[in-house]
Amino acid sequence: MQPYVITIASEKGGVGKTTLATNLAIYLKALREDLPVTIFSFDNHFSVDQMFRIGEKQSPGTVYDLLLGRPLEQLVQTGEFGVQFIASSLKLAELRDRMADPGHLATCLAPAGLEGILIIDTRPDLDEFTANALYAADRVIIPVKDTPSLENTRRIYRFFEHHELSKQALRVLPCLIDSRIRYANGPFETPYQLLKAYALNRGYRLMEGFIAKSPKVESLNTNPEGRIYPVLTHGRSTEVHLQLAHLARQLVLDAQACELTRLDLWLQARDEAALRRQQQHRQRLERLDWTCLACGKAMPAAGLDAFYLEGGNGSPAGFVESTCLTDMVFASVYRSRRQQDPALAEMFLESALRGYFALTREGGQELRFCRLDDEGRILSRKPVDDGRNLFGRARSGLVPFWQQLKPDSFLLMRRGEPGRAEELLGHRAYGAFARTRELVSLQLAKD
Repeated sequence: MQPYVITIASEKGGVGKTTLATNLAIYLKALREDLPVTIFSFDNHFSVDQMFRIGEKQSPGTVYDLLLGRPLEQLVQTGEFGVQFIASSLKLAELRDRMADPGHLATCLAPAGLEGILIIDTRPDLDEFTANALYAADRVIIPVKDTPSLENTRRIYRFFEHHELSKQALRVLPCLIDSRIRYANGPFETPYQLLKAYALNRGYRLMEGFIAKSPKVESLNTNPEGRIYPVLTHGRSTEVHLQLAHLARQLVLDAQACELTRLDLWLQARDEAALRRQQQHRQRLERLDWTCLACGKAMPAAGLDAFYLEGGNGSPAGFVESTCLTDMVFASVYRSRRQQDPALAEMFLESALRGYFALTREGGQELRFCRLDDEGRILSRKPVDDGRNLFGRARSGLVPFWQQLKPDSFLLMRRGEPGRAEELLGHRAYGAFARTRELVSLQLAKD
């Protein structure tokens, strides 16, 4: 079973997020000594390192290395109080493009076989790193200390809606609540009751209880020694100690009740998607007869230098050898021969790797040969004679299709990398081809 992931997230700073994350790890470990507890942070204040690092021991790696795909077991180190941690990094900004996929962190965590509970501390911002931590979480604790921080919770809920994630994972936790304040008028006596009512009114679920504001606890993070001390060892006389213990008990029970973690479900979905892609790829391969559509020559299933062709409705489909298609285009579109201008032919083949071609019958009976950019926008159109000797090939197997091409229909063509044209049928490449086919269809419909 994959680890139960707890993400501490809030877009507002100063709500006690990191203090909550680091102390929660210690309380969970104290509550269940046999339970592996791991923590890391996407913030760059190094509080996790200061709390858990033992002596001056050099870290085997950082969160930066984790996101680059380095095995998790090489990065985790056992720190103070028996809590495992991964060292923080100042270089995370370099990985923003990689983190644009909210599932990237899950990709890095799932194969590692980490057990127990994993706590992720995030930045006070719903950036790419926080998004990844939310996407991988079984429980998201959102610390709020006032109405503005509660309002920021809305964006986290929207993130879950956008990615079709269960909002059951989300819990608001009032933090830094001044227990001394009492309201003289109104239905609420304390700030906690007021925040709880506001949250419930907005449809938010809450953790049981709250975390009080405590000068003693605040002093554990700011002191002449430059150390960060845990509440468990230096703040047991505060009400925060009891509140953290109660919170830890809730989370242990939640983890025990979880039959399949978010990472388990993510792995299942990934494997099912991979199986679907394999089946779809096999179907694309099986529907081809592996002969050149122009000359009828048998073609190998690998090592192709060819164009892939497909009709606007997905049929017909097949390959044409690059030399065949070049001869045909030069004869019928450019009114010349490939052999007469090898430099132009080479330029044509090279440009075909960066875009698409389409044969269309627009608004009637006239055939046109279109050049498209890599995003499927039509750049130019040239008329084509669709007579008997179409493309200079009187016996071309394509001739019947050209002749049957209905008004406003088309055939899309893309050249594959020389020697690897069959890769155009792979998941990503074919996905791009299919999207371009839809764009061309829309453009022709508008025209």
